[in-house]
Amino acid sequence: MKILVTGGTGLLGSRLIPKLVEGGHQTAGLARSASSRAKLVAMGATPVDADLESGAALALPAIDAVVHAAALFRFSGPREPFFRTNVDGTAALLKAAEAAGARTFVYISAAGVIMDNAGSPVRNADESAPTFPNHFSAYLASKARAERLVLAAENPGFRTIALRPPAIWGPGDPFSRGLPAAIKSGQFAFINRGDYAFATCHVDNVVEAVECALERGDGGRAFFISDRDKQTFRQFVASLASLQGLSIDKLRSMPYWLASAVGRLFDTIWAVTRKEGDPPISRSMMRMIGCEFSVDDAAARRELGYIGKITRAEGLRSYRAPL
Repeated sequence: MKILVTGGTGLLGSRLIPKLVEGGHQTAGLARSASSRAKLVAMGATPVDADLESGAALALPAIDAVVHAAALFRFSGPREPFFRTNVDGTAALLKAAEAAGARTFVYISAAGVIMDNAGSPVRNADESAPTFPNHFSAYLASKARAERLVLAAENPGFRTIALRPPAIWGPGDPFSRGLPAAIKSGQFAFINRGDYAFATCHVDNVVEAVECALERGDGGRAFFISDRDKQTFRQFVASLASLQGLSIDKLRSMPYWLASAVGRLFDTIWAVTRKEGDPPISRSMMRMIGCEFSVDDAAARRELGYIGKITRAEGLRSYRAPL
């Protein structure tokens, strides 16, 4: 199969492309720079020069399928760049993919598209839960809108599927990279002690789900995918901290309402002063990691054949394996 991957040099793409190449697929990846082209070539993929942020029409080579994993992800910042990249970029890619002969389009959405603005707990939600395309979080709003575009593009000759992983973790993920410094500096604090369910999906389990979706599953559908092992947010942080020889026993905790208010204040300061990067705390960050969140991925297991083969213990061991 001829497969085009976007976000090929990111956390997911850098694990997905070698698997597709190993499976005998002719794999290509979108590239915006010389360094990304070099990384794609090193993984065995053919670079295709294109930029989802430019707004220009995309010209793609003949392909059978697209895996759209690229996205602008930040916890804060102006809304317009999120919609330009995540929504308009997805619309342009859908049009170009169909014109290039693709018959399957797999979109990496986000489980958080069903989080509301109020911080309501989410317990074992399935795909019938509503999404929030006008969420205060520009990232979640843009992902919800892009997902709608993808599912609406389904037609008899163009199968579209959206995969909804919760927090993706694995070697090189931003949360794991930043955690040691946050703990050592005293900037990290739990919300409500972290004693709430927190769904995750190891990056290699997302790769497995993509491989399943490329082969089977009804189009025009979204599917939650997650790890088999269930845990609390506190247990998740403790397991990652232990890899660095760090303890979480003395970390502070605050209630959600206070964390959300502090996040809103930091968002305002960053916006007014036009500081670059994300603030140490933001309202969007608190919403994504500070509340109970669990999903039911039975549909993906039943209809896509998804298993989630990487266990929690295997996922933790993957941090010690060479990249």
